[in-house]
Amino acid sequence: MASSQQELSSQRFEDLGLIEQLTSAVRAEGYQRPTPIQARAIPHVLAGRDLLGLAQTGTGKTAAFALPILQRLHATGVHPHGGRPIRVLILTPTRELAAQIGEAFATYGRNLGYRHTVIFGGVGHEPQRRALRAGLDILVATPGRLLDLCGERAVDLSHLEIFVLDEADRMLDMGFIHDVKRVIAMLPPRRQTLFFSATMPPEAQRLADVLLHQPETVAVTPPSTPVERIDQTVYFIDKKEKRALLEDVLFDNDEMRRVLVFTRTKHGANRVAEHLTKAGERAEAIHGNKSQNARERALAHFKSGESRVLVATDIAARGIDIDDVTHVINFDLPEVPEQYVHRIGRTGRAGASGAALSFCDLEERELLQQIERLIRRTVPRADGHVAPRWADEPFRGGGGGGGGGAAAALRRGRARTSGRVRRPAPARRRRRWWWWWRWRRRARARRRRRRCQPERRRRRCARLEAVAVPAVRRAPAAAARRPRAAVMPAATTAAADVAVGAVADRRRRRRRHRARHRGRRAKNVSVGPPGKLRWRATSKPMRR
Repeated sequence: MASSQQELSSQRFEDLGLIEQLTSAVRAEGYQRPTPIQARAIPHVLAGRDLLGLAQTGTGKTAAFALPILQRLHATGVHPHGGRPIRVLILTPTRELAAQIGEAFATYGRNLGYRHTVIFGGVGHEPQRRALRAGLDILVATPGRLLDLCGERAVDLSHLEIFVLDEADRMLDMGFIHDVKRVIAMLPPRRQTLFFSATMPPEAQRLADVLLHQPETVAVTPPSTPVERIDQTVYFIDKKEKRALLEDVLFDNDEMRRVLVFTRTKHGANRVAEHLTKAGERAEAIHGNKSQNARERALAHFKSGESRVLVATDIAARGIDIDDVTHVINFDLPEVPEQYVHRIGRTGRAGASGAALSFCDLEERELLQQIERLIRRTVPRADGHVAPRWADEPFRGGGGGGGGGAAAALRRGRARTSGRVRRPAPARRRRRWWWWWRWRRRARARRRRRRCQPERRRRRCARLEAVAVPAVRRAPAAAARRPRAAVMPAATTAAADVAVGAVADRRRRRRRHRARHRGRRAKNVSVGPPGKLRWRATSKPMRR
């Protein structure tokens, strides 16, 4: 194992079989020796085999697939179908990562003359359509905008030769699994597939099993292990004191030349940036609610040194390749432990050293325990920092502890010697007597109905009489128009109508009784011919 590591460290880019145009471009960027992931992955990609690459964040995965892809395109030359069809597709989860991969292809392939473009959301469609119509060889895209352009038939992937899925685990975390499957369905079956990721959760493994055909696996470090050169420190602090601590840490340390601050929410990033700006430190925020122009402007100011602090959410934890990030500050600990690895991976890149500071409040101790379990080490506490009392108490994330833990002990004014830190229980709700008021209201309604029952019966008979009497008065005129054999005496007609009305009345009472027992109420809709009524049962339950 040690001999293989020595061989990898002694290799040069010329030893990997790369052409002179690529090695000269790499040397111009200041790189002399490949990283372990580059040294192991480039030969397999040049041979045309599918690849599953696992490496830490910041170890050069982009160059591990960009350099051999450019050489393979150079070896095949002009496409046999003529023109410039899309031959390489790189799918990324975020706009920033897509833009940086596009810059990498432009940097390494400047001596080859291949066309590439980057498409993502947040900007207009028309410039991207024009670039696609002009023809290109390499397309770097995010899933959403790629599917939009495919729906407009502006993208043709039928001649694709190489498909790269970068940061696959982050793609799954952001909910792009269905979009990725739709893109895969549009690809030709015969292609080379490269699958790169920093971590390998079970969902990503199942996706890799579907995509890859007899792949070569390259894992240079254990999954989800942070770079060992990063100096990690944790500050135990109350939540309301975090901003003051961030201000003290930034202003008292001259070594913090370029600082990346991570928050859990977008509004939190805005509030932290505004607080630092009011304190006299130029800071800018970057998150998903910002427009693409605002995000690019904030990154440009951070790279050029105009702003020393960049406050970001986890959208910036992947793919932001900014050189010389001296410190990463976790203002809020991530809820997913793997995100901690990607956050601190923004510093200590390309062999450099870095530092990662984490602010942990009482409610985040369990998150810190999960992070330490993932990285298989204990994050040391900051020297010279006065921590709250609860920081010195033992913490058992899965145990009982009883009595409410340290939080309850603080409420009682004394500290516990052991037990799990638990949130204070909510106050007991007062009993409500709503059921008694409902019973009283319904009882009053029943008494009112019994009292008014004779009056309702009188009104009902009046309504039936109002329907039947006009029919008796109209009977002679109607009889005059009928044939002689069909004429009936007026008294007979009136008696028949009254009889029909009485029958209808009995039927109505019977239906009302049945509907009441079924929990439904019968309702009169309209009056039909003399003495006849049409009824229906509504779906509204009766009030008892």
